[in-house]
Amino acid sequence: MEQTKRKLKGGRFLVESMKVEDLFTPEDLNEEQKMIAETARQFIEREVAPYREEIENQDFEKIVQLLKKAGSLGLLAHSIPEAYGGLGLDKVSKGIVGEEIGGSSGYGVAHSNHTCIATLPITYFGNERQKNKYLPKLASGDYLGAYCLTEPSSGSDALAAKTTAVLSQEKTHYILNGTKLYITNAVFSDTFIVYAKVNGDQFTAFILEKDFKGLTLGPEEQKMGIKGSSTRSVILEDCEVPVENVLGEVGKGHVIAFNVLNLGRFNLGSACMGAAKGALKLAIEHTNERKQFKKRISEFGITKEKVALMAARIFAAESLQYRTADLLEGALGEIDDTHSVGEVGKRMMEYALECAICKVYGSETLDYVVDESLQLHGGAGFIKEYPIEQMYRDSRINRIFEGTNEINRLLVPGLFLKKGAKGELPVQQAINQAIDRLKKGKQESYSGILSNERGVVDSLRTVYLALAGLSYQQFGKELESEQEILIKLADIGIELYASESAVLRAIKSENDLQVQLATTVLESSVSRVRTACDELVNGMTASKEVEGIRKLINQLFNEITFLDRVARNRSIASSVNESGRYIRIGS
Repeated sequence: MEQTKRKLKGGRFLVESMKVEDLFTPEDLNEEQKMIAETARQFIEREVAPYREEIENQDFEKIVQLLKKAGSLGLLAHSIPEAYGGLGLDKVSKGIVGEEIGGSSGYGVAHSNHTCIATLPITYFGNERQKNKYLPKLASGDYLGAYCLTEPSSGSDALAAKTTAVLSQEKTHYILNGTKLYITNAVFSDTFIVYAKVNGDQFTAFILEKDFKGLTLGPEEQKMGIKGSSTRSVILEDCEVPVENVLGEVGKGHVIAFNVLNLGRFNLGSACMGAAKGALKLAIEHTNERKQFKKRISEFGITKEKVALMAARIFAAESLQYRTADLLEGALGEIDDTHSVGEVGKRMMEYALECAICKVYGSETLDYVVDESLQLHGGAGFIKEYPIEQMYRDSRINRIFEGTNEINRLLVPGLFLKKGAKGELPVQQAINQAIDRLKKGKQESYSGILSNERGVVDSLRTVYLALAGLSYQQFGKELESEQEILIKLADIGIELYASESAVLRAIKSENDLQVQLATTVLESSVSRVRTACDELVNGMTASKEVEGIRKLINQLFNEITFLDRVARNRSIASSVNESGRYIRIGS
């Protein structure tokens, strides 16, 4: 399939279904993309994995060596244009590298941080001089980068930063003062993307170098997990930054910070999905080797169900991740030096909703799979010599990285309603149609493979729209303050995106295993959505309208059935156990 160059509106999936032929899937990868995946996979297996213990023990010299080796292979250059020493690859390829790197613990964190949020601000918002000076070295690994946003008093509320930037009397430098907290790669970074307020209120991005006067580092943080990555505070005391190192425009730092984080969230989803595959593989290996009651653990029914549910969750994460990669490529693939900061920011913002979902679903998929994998290891999972112990500790940070999952959840309904208010999405029309469908008890019918399941996906969309409308009717503009309601709306929207991506992918491939996986994904999504619906409606003030919608939604759910759950999941588990890993068609 040729990757889309369409400019689909972000959040469109919440108001209408996607055509099967418009969905990009992992099965659509071209030969170049498959080669990139193989290069990254071999690099991790041959160069990084043998040094797991050294990396865990914070051998930062080894990490630097490995990053430079990755640079020599082009694995740091995928998102940098060829004109500046990079490969200029598409967003699908970016996701591929992120996926393969994702399971490599502290090294993977260092690698992903460097290639994404530490480099992309210059790639997308730097001027010609800045790009020529920094990008070739960031692409090769001669320079390694860090991203400095969080402060002691500002995390999710990034614009509350207290770091200041004052123009010198000579007007040649800005003098920066402040502290940045929890900075990944700090100890070995050559460049730092730093945000500070000019004149007390103009939030601005700067490019700093490690040798700038006034820049020092705090001690290494003692972390629960990802111990192999460097995490320190960056302290700025009268730090002198040349005026030519302002990134973008003075007062426009928020455009850079928030939009680069969108890509960071997408990238994190890829990394988490890749790590989840690794955790599943460990579970398969252990349960196939260990015996209890004279049977391999993998032969027990509950083990098969766990393996099937892990595989299904990964299938959904993988499906939505590649769908989003294609959307991002459609928006960003043609950006060049002729585009203004505002235009770049607008394009990067288009799929902020989908990127937030990638981050939430990916990180929670990894947590789920790692937890289940450790459980299947039994007591061995609690012992340090087994890799799953480290994966369990390492996975936890991903629900905090790149904005907490709570903040990212709030973005889903928040951006949806904003797009409706701006006329970018036909939200009110879609809500009216959804309520009409609920009252009539009729959904669109389909024919062919997974026809019933596709109708169920539409039902989830109907439920989301009806409850979004009901929520706005009850709270009006105050809805943005009703976080408990918004979180439940987000959960429904996230499950819709995941299950639709999985079902459409299976329809497109017509592969028996994918059909089974998609059905299990949807069955789980329906269960979670039903719970979210109950909690959302229970959180509202009782009224005739609320009880009416509750009754209609319950009627809809009562008509949804799934058959052969046990046989289906046993079949999935058998296929996965036989392969020894998560299965992707053609891989």
